[in-house]
Amino acid sequence: MRKLTSLTVLGFTAALATGTVLALPASASTSPAPSAKATVSSVSESAQKPTIVLVHGAWADSGSWADVIVKLRKDGYPVRAASDPLRGIANDAASVRSLVDSIPGPVVLVGHSYGGAVINAAADGDPKVKSLVYLAAFVPEKGETIGELAARKVANPTPALPLVTVPTGANSADIYLDPAKFRAAFAADVPKAKAAVLAATQRPAAASALGEKATAPARASVPAWYLVTTKDQAIAPETQRFMAQRAHAKISDIKSSHAVMVSHPLKVAKLIETAAR
Repeated sequence: MRKLTSLTVLGFTAALATGTVLALPASASTSPAPSAKATVSSVSESAQKPTIVLVHGAWADSGSWADVIVKLRKDGYPVRAASDPLRGIANDAASVRSLVDSIPGPVVLVGHSYGGAVINAAADGDPKVKSLVYLAAFVPEKGETIGELAARKVANPTPALPLVTVPTGANSADIYLDPAKFRAAFAADVPKAKAAVLAATQRPAAASALGEKATAPARASVPAWYLVTTKDQAIAPETQRFMAQRAHAKISDIKSSHAVMVSHPLKVAKLIETAAR
């Protein structure tokens, strides 16, 4: 494993009840059964909730959404956490799109970090996608690359990421964050023990994904929300805000590291539910 020297900035990142009915004498006092109207109304309301599809970025995995999923399910939302291959925007968008196609009814796509570019492409032209939520995410324009956005000059740039590379072929490699420096760069506001687990379970991204040009954005016809993480050390907050404004997204700020879905799951779930409504 060697340090990746040609990449100094990169932000893409990054779980049932039985019942027994007893016959009671006619004289027994019982609570009135719920009306059919109320029951139908409850079922109808639940059926109308869109499915939330969560897409992680580089150096994360679908397990990073665990606490967000618990909150969304508690509030009645169906949830799926996609396993992002992290091989490139087109490849990964096709994988997410296949998952979306298998889900009946409307969908809200949520992307973290590099996952933002993936949902942007996956939603393109799909009428099932009702809204997009970007969390400290890349939102590239058509023809733009992640590398270009990551290297964009800002007044307050983030430190160079501690990247390491593992060759996977003569002209290919996977990139990781150095586990020893993972918490500072990716999850500074996550407890040390939990951050250590995140570092150990991180999924690598293909180095070639940096230079892959984005396809047509979907946001022109899809409402979008963006959560800017102001304590981010992976994607400069200024770059996040630039992309959010350019995408005409509804912008919120939060004092968080890049791993916002881990450190602030309830606030992330609240934003997603706002977009879902």
